[in-house]
Amino acid sequence: MKREILHRLIEWKNRKSRKPLILMGARQVGKTYILRQFGKESFPSAHYINFEEDENLFTIFQKNLNPKRILQELSFYLNSSINPEKDLLIFDEIQACPRALTSLKYFQEEMPGCAICSAGSLLGLQLGETSFPVGKVESLQMFPMSFEEFLEGSGEIRHSKFLRNLGADESIPEVVHSHLWECLRNYFIVGGLPEVIQTFADHKEDLFSALGLVRQRQTNLIRDYIADIAKHSGKQNAMHIERLWKNIPAQLAREQNASAPKFRFKGVVPGIKAYSRLAGAIDWLLAAGFIIKVHIVNSGKLPFSAYKAESRFKLLCFDVGILGAISQLPPKTIRDYDYGTYKGYFAENFIAQEFRYAGVDQLYSWKEKTAEVEFLREVNGDVFPVEVKSGFVTQAKSLKVFALKYTPEYRTIMSARNLHIDRSNKIHHYPLYLAGRFPLKA
Repeated sequence: MKREILHRLIEWKNRKSRKPLILMGARQVGKTYILRQFGKESFPSAHYINFEEDENLFTIFQKNLNPKRILQELSFYLNSSINPEKDLLIFDEIQACPRALTSLKYFQEEMPGCAICSAGSLLGLQLGETSFPVGKVESLQMFPMSFEEFLEGSGEIRHSKFLRNLGADESIPEVVHSHLWECLRNYFIVGGLPEVIQTFADHKEDLFSALGLVRQRQTNLIRDYIADIAKHSGKQNAMHIERLWKNIPAQLAREQNASAPKFRFKGVVPGIKAYSRLAGAIDWLLAAGFIIKVHIVNSGKLPFSAYKAESRFKLLCFDVGILGAISQLPPKTIRDYDYGTYKGYFAENFIAQEFRYAGVDQLYSWKEKTAEVEFLREVNGDVFPVEVKSGFVTQAKSLKVFALKYTPEYRTIMSARNLHIDRSNKIHHYPLYLAGRFPLKA
């Protein structure tokens, strides 16, 4: 499957002063696949080493961390000559071998021409005990596949190309809009995990069967994620972390206005009511890449970070498909778009995913008194409020309140409606599926 991150890997390869690269991300987002594809397409040879598969590799890094010796022993292990000036070396699941992670520092200092890409789960890299080689490596974070990548991966290549080439002054033919909206409903079920998308693509001629297999695969992945939680966090912590993660859909269902609510701590874990007691579990899930945190600010001014409070935020799931599986919403219910106020939460979760994928590190929403806007975006020093609507009704009272108080250049409503730029009223209507392209270039 084609991934946009491949372009960033090629940029890294072509830089004169590159450092060893670590590709980080939650499990099952496609790190191994993309590195092997990168090696195959961009280097004469790529040498793949998986530290989780063979612990005998650990002994190569025990004696010392001399890069020349390590490469020599790896050549014997792989039964293949490694050319450090031309080849790519892939260290997969590097978090399983802390000494290999440390060795990247010495590769950078003593053999800077050697191209090394490492992949690791956020769990091991951010929560491990090993000293991270700060300043000696570069890092990229990988997320679930975006909606455009889903289109490409599921065979909708023409529609994916159409979105890539769309400008703000163009229109979307109604027949194209209708088909993209149908594809988005499928994405709400399938989500962005590559194996799940492949399952959908392989069976999509029989949609009922395909979505059933998708949900089965997601259920298995959730089981694997919970096993990871238990493995890395200890029994007591694992109970709190699992409860908190599974509580996110229940929190979303609490509100009746279809907007994701501020996260409440009471009732998540019996006997724990305060943020301070759950902060560790929330940080753990963030470090693992399992959740998305949206800070709630009480001002529309920059910098947003000055108006946030540590205990005021929303929590969303890292993948909308996994959200549906945890919620135990039947695929048909989501496909028929008949699940009440939950539609708003799925739409908001999807927008958060697309914004994160587009490179927005910190997400913010705005709330003052009874007015609330789902997202605030800062673009080149300007503030853009974004309200999310799951359907065709696009009345946005809170957005109007924000505009009257803070006078943004324009405000945006993302909904089921087709693309429409209302310049006279300074309102931009985006279909939800265009979130990853916000703001569109003229």
